[in-house]
Amino acid sequence: MRRSAEHEASYVEYVTARQAHLRRIAHALCGDWHLADDLVQVALTKLYVAWPRVAAMNNVDAYARRVLVSTNIDHHRRRAARPETPTEVLPDPGSHDRDVGERDQLVAALQQLPEMQRKTVVLRHVLGLSVEETAYELDISVGTVKSHTSRARSAMRLALTSDTRG
Repeated sequence: MRRSAEHEASYVEYVTARQAHLRRIAHALCGDWHLADDLVQVALTKLYVAWPRVAAMNNVDAYARRVLVSTNIDHHRRRAARPETPTEVLPDPGSHDRDVGERDQLVAALQQLPEMQRKTVVLRHVLGLSVEETAYELDISVGTVKSHTSRARSAMRLALTSDTRG
């Protein structure tokens, strides 16, 4: 869908007038100016995509605030799903060579998987998405994600154990 110059101009006008206000709201939500800038950027991107529909609304500010709050919630959910590793738990730097070899074996086993199994493993175990998020991203059912993931893990386990024995 092509955007009209009128929609572009009204979006730019809105952002110019309201960006500082949205940034203050984001800061109030998260308490960090840098994160607030990131949240506003993502929210404004989402707003831009929906702008032709949103511009006709009576209360664009309410919609923009809702998008900002949702963006903040999404950020915290993703962050909670991938907790940071405390520095006391980090591996010994001397194990780097072994880790590189293990990574190469994992990558080789991953590349041998059928495409859909590889995608589910990457989304679930590399990117840390939930089963539901993976299903949404791949446009498949939750059960299909589970079966592809299970088959992929079995195939990788077999490939990796045969590599270490051989």
